[in-house]
Amino acid sequence: MLLWVGGAVLVAAAWRSYGWPGVTLVTGGLVFWLLLHYTRLLHVLKRAANSPLGHVASSVMLNAKLKPGMSLLHVVAMTRALGQQLSPENEQPELFRWTDGGDSHVTCEFLNGRLVRWELVRPETAPAPKLPQQDQA
Repeated sequence: MLLWVGGAVLVAAAWRSYGWPGVTLVTGGLVFWLLLHYTRLLHVLKRAANSPLGHVASSVMLNAKLKPGMSLLHVVAMTRALGQQLSPENEQPELFRWTDGGDSHVTCEFLNGRLVRWELVRPETAPAPKLPQQDQA
C-alpha cells in the first residue's frame, strides 16, 4: 500500500513541477522499476524450477547465511530451490524446510513473507566402533 501511495505522490509532484513531461518521466521510471523486480522474480523461480523440491547443497551453509527479516524470495534465491511447505497453505506463519544429502535440514518460519526464525537439525552420528586392543609383547 505504501508503494502505491509513494508512486502517486511522485506522479503528483512531477505533474506540479514539470507537467505532462514530468508525469511521463516518473511513470516510465516506476514501470522500469516494476519490470526489474518482475524479471528478478521470474529468474529466481526459473532456477528453482530446475531443482528438487526442498533440496539444498548444504544445510549448514544455509543456516550460516540466514538472517532475520529476509524475504522468502531471497531465501529461495540462495537455495536455488523451493522449500518443502510444512504448514497449511495460506496460513501464517509459513514453515518451509530445505534438506541436504546428509539428512540435515533447516526449517524456516516466515511471517508475512519475512524470515522470523529458523532451526538447523543434524542427524545423530553413531559413535565409531572401538577396535580390539592388541597385546603388546
